[in-house]
Amino acid sequence: MSRTTIKLSARDYNKAISPDKLNAQAQRTNKNTVINGAMTVAQRGTSSASVTSSGYQTVDRFRPSIGTAGTWTITQATDVPTGYGFANSLKFDCTTANGSLSAGSDMALQYRYEGQDLQNLRKGTSSAFSVTISFWVKSTKTGTFICELKDDDNSRQISKAYTVSTTNTWEKKELTFPGDTSGALDDDNAKSLTILWWQVAGTNFTSGTLNTSWAGSVSATNRAVGQVNIADSTSNDWLITGVQLEVGDKATEFEHEPIGTTLAKCQRYYTRFQATSAYSYYGSGVSSATTTARIFKSFPVEMNHVPVLEQSANNTWNIYPPGAGFTADATINNASVWGSAINCTTGATQTANGASHCTANNTTTAFFAFESEI
Repeated sequence: MSRTTIKLSARDYNKAISPDKLNAQAQRTNKNTVINGAMTVAQRGTSSASVTSSGYQTVDRFRPSIGTAGTWTITQATDVPTGYGFANSLKFDCTTANGSLSAGSDMALQYRYEGQDLQNLRKGTSSAFSVTISFWVKSTKTGTFICELKDDDNSRQISKAYTVSTTNTWEKKELTFPGDTSGALDDDNAKSLTILWWQVAGTNFTSGTLNTSWAGSVSATNRAVGQVNIADSTSNDWLITGVQLEVGDKATEFEHEPIGTTLAKCQRYYTRFQATSAYSYYGSGVSSATTTARIFKSFPVEMNHVPVLEQSANNTWNIYPPGAGFTADATINNASVWGSAINCTTGATQTANGASHCTANNTTTAFFAFESEI
């Protein structure tokens, strides 16, 4: 039998599928360990005003930490670097300045990891991998900023400085952190590693020497040395998007993903059921007493741990029948990582053990949310 040899031109070879190309494509998938790095999901809303303290605001998975550092409006913005596929950014706008910081003043944007999601870093072993953080940043304030990795399991940390060179201009930053051969991360669902983008730092965090190598029991004075104060003027704002942390010593192109994929990842930590019409349906259940209904709801994904309930004002919800509003806040009942019942009290008589369902009470402000952040 004769054999036919097929010769490919360079152009055809570049188009052909090969094992090497398939492997390279696989390596580019799920490389970004950061959830919602494109700032596309904001279940809590798109804007929070008068923010002076720590806690999640607007964009999912990114947590502002603020202490005596002015007053801020935090928004999911549409100001983005052009030509890179981004539609949203996270924006901090100073509305009350603090130009005279106290020693303990601090402000940083945090991203928190479960330890079980970072076992591939091999942290705490002789073969620990370096990681590279890349992101786009825009600030009215130029100068030195600090990005920190903090090992929450072993009280270890490392900081890197970056420079905002031009005011009000999107700039891409790439920071490589060496692998840490000490302190393995716990293989569990608790907080193990935190990324911090410093924005404000008092002398408690700046009066030492910046710690640029992994170390334990590091003095707080070495964490944010050189950090500028973006709280010193109400003209200041700071924006970030395209956040990616990947294994290796080189930054690659940002890994975009479908919005549904990102939302499902975010819902492991926060799941919100928001009314979208005046009488949006929430769920069904049973009248457990003449003035109490128990309404059941499954979560779209398994949550990180048994959540706590957040809710809108009690008069924003109704129980049918009889079509009566709540007279008290709902309470969570028999919750698990997969779902929960809520107990709802109304001012009207229901049929005990009868069917009930819960809807918004002629408003789109009604919501129930289940929070399972780390």
